[in-house]
Amino acid sequence: MIVLQAKDLKKIYKMGDMEVHALKNINLEIAEGEFVSITGTSGSGKSTLMHLLGCLDVPTSGEYFIDSKNVANMTKDELAKIRNDKIGFVFQKFFLLPDLTATDNVALPELYAGIPEKTARQKAKKILEMVELQDRTKHYPYQLSGGQQQRVAVARSLINNPSIVLADEPTGNLDTKTGENILNLFKKLNREKNVTVIIVTHEPEIAEKTDRIIQLLDGKIVSDKKLNNKNQELKVEKDE
Repeated sequence: MIVLQAKDLKKIYKMGDMEVHALKNINLEIAEGEFVSITGTSGSGKSTLMHLLGCLDVPTSGEYFIDSKNVANMTKDELAKIRNDKIGFVFQKFFLLPDLTATDNVALPELYAGIPEKTARQKAKKILEMVELQDRTKHYPYQLSGGQQQRVAVARSLINNPSIVLADEPTGNLDTKTGENILNLFKKLNREKNVTVIIVTHEPEIAEKTDRIIQLLDGKIVSDKKLNNKNQELKVEKDE
């Protein structure tokens, strides 16, 4: 089943009298349960594409479908509903609130959605257990390592049970071993929960560990290849 489909997507930014063509005629399909990386050098358009795929921005022209619904021309409120219902986001900067515990940081999206505090916190604790942070639920961000903070951010992205997770340079602020642990966590979510995972990265060694690499250059897709990583053994180490 195709969950994401882009048809002739273009994104043009106007800077005074200049036009910057960030994306040029992007045609793309991503199926349910895929583990995909979008890669390219700085300025290739990969973050712009992620913003469109995540309904954080709208294309200048073209069509974009999520679960067969054309979202390219939706209102801001309609896009917000799609994001809340379908998509979880993980960013390079963890964006954790320093005055909140791990549990409360994870519970925030549910609280914003009007879920009772007790229910939201219980759900947050279960998800923190899923990412092996059951012993850190009462810790504040400054009491956690970089890898642990990123796992809190991953847990927060899962609180609304998204079918799609978009991660923008999720290992960029982490050392190599911790970055691999976070990548394996995404792989585990993809394999065991059938979550469609899309990682934006400029690091070839990260991209090579996904199942499909989409490479951008100057706003165009120049390569789209599938890798034989489906049966790779999962080894998720705990970072302290």
